Amino acid sequence: MTVLQQIDRALMALIAVVLAASVVIYFVNPTYFWSTFAAEDKLVEYGTAFFLLVSCVVLALNARSLSGKGLRVAALLTLLYALIFFLAAGEEVSWGQRIIGWESGEFFQQHNKQAETNLHNLMVGDVHLTKSLFGPVLTFCILLYLVVLPLLYTRSTRIAALADRLAVPVPWLRHGIIAIIASVIIAMIDVQRKWEVYELVFSLLTVSVFLLPQNRAKVT
Repeated sequence: MTVLQQIDRALMALIAVVLAASVVIYFVNPTYFWSTFAAEDKLVEYGTAFFLLVSCVVLALNARSLSGKGLRVAALLTLLYALIFFLAAGEEVSWGQRIIGWESGEFFQQHNKQAETNLHNLMVGDVHLTKSLFGPVLTFCILLYLVVLPLLYTRSTRIAALADRLAVPVPWLRHGIIAIIASVIIAMIDVQRKWEVYELVFSLLTVSVFLLPQNRAKVT
């Protein structure tokens, strides 16, 4: 077993622990779930930010490898994906605002639901971006990526060629199965801030996918 395979197994085990702990805490002490376990600036949120940043680093290393092979377009696309995950990690912790303790500018104080310096909590009129865009739409896209793409990649030569051309790391079927299981578990939990756990699970899944995708030879 290679080092990458060992890391992948550790990530899968960690996902199982996170989901199991979430269910146990929910039934034993639901107040602790939202007030401590999944609260802002606590373990789950910082874990999500950390693994999103790890995903960014993995993608950046993949981009360097692609560049070394002379695949400049694929390298640039992969760097773009890395940038997206860097932004996601920063957004998760409001760019360290609560850690450092600096105040938001006037714009964010007026238009951010939590008066923090981030985009996902912006209010456009009466529309909260997290509920209207960053929540359901992004979740749907992620599930398509994790659940549908692995199936299409092995069944459609056009989809496979497009994914390879765009340097998109393709998940394995196990990633889709875990995503479905996590979705069912989170849907069954009726407690505040349960979606923070959902985000942590997906951040762990992306690290696993980017380390060992189906099309690893094409994207690393």
